[in-house]
Amino acid sequence: MNLSRKTKITSKQLGIFLMLLSALLFSAMQVVINITGNRVPLMEQVFFRNIVSLILCFVIIRRHGLSLFGERKYQPLLFMRSSFGLLGLVSLFYAASNATQADVTILSKLSPFLITLFAFFFLKEQINKIQVPALLIAFGGAYLVANPAFHSDLFPLFMAILCAVFASVSYTLLAYFKDKVDALTVIMHFSTFCALVSLPFFIINYKPPSLTDFLLLVLMGIFGGFGQIALTYAYRLAPAAEVSIYNYSGILFSMLLGYLVLGETVSTNSLAGGALVILASLLTYRYSRQPSV
Repeated sequence: MNLSRKTKITSKQLGIFLMLLSALLFSAMQVVINITGNRVPLMEQVFFRNIVSLILCFVIIRRHGLSLFGERKYQPLLFMRSSFGLLGLVSLFYAASNATQADVTILSKLSPFLITLFAFFFLKEQINKIQVPALLIAFGGAYLVANPAFHSDLFPLFMAILCAVFASVSYTLLAYFKDKVDALTVIMHFSTFCALVSLPFFIINYKPPSLTDFLLLVLMGIFGGFGQIALTYAYRLAPAAEVSIYNYSGILFSMLLGYLVLGETVSTNSLAGGALVILASLLTYRYSRQPSV
């Protein structure tokens, strides 16, 4: 019996694992944002979210002799990816601060649908027959978990929709850079861009954090930095249209962390929605026929 053959991990499986890890880390980051949201200005949060990953990537890139910001011919698309990533980050923070979390959650989870479409039209990825019904099942699960009332003001809800659009463009570009620009270089470009753009607003509206808040902001940056690394490599190892559905696992992680850390209750709807998200993920994994190496 060849055990090594049976236990070999494919690039698709590793991509799925990294997407799940990314969802967990971003959910943990969101908990920290929730805790510090009323005490720390938005752009101060954005700055700390990116400065930690910037330092982390700089150290790794220098140690391995990689390019810091990529070749000149890729700069237009790298700036496009960084710009849409920043817009997605700011719009999410704004929406989360000015609308109910349920409404923001359900609208921001439109991104896997858009990623599937963008990947089909721009990256020429094929859409498997199972992907569309699986996405619908996952979105239905997200709806049950979020239980949105849509009682928020229209502008914050519009910002939540924009967040989904911005994130979709950003993540599609992550897949495009596969075999073109090193993953750490893409993250370095994004983190530097976000840190520089947020720095003036950070200085103007600077509010000295307490020691506790400072440590939480650093922790937020660590979660966000490693989450971004896991996300970037996930889109390099598996087709974007296929792996994006596992981003819905963030709903389950947020539900669990909200219960454990924030003391939030878990309703029957949440459990039912979580089961649908798991079902959709299993269906995608079982019936997807994308080749993996």
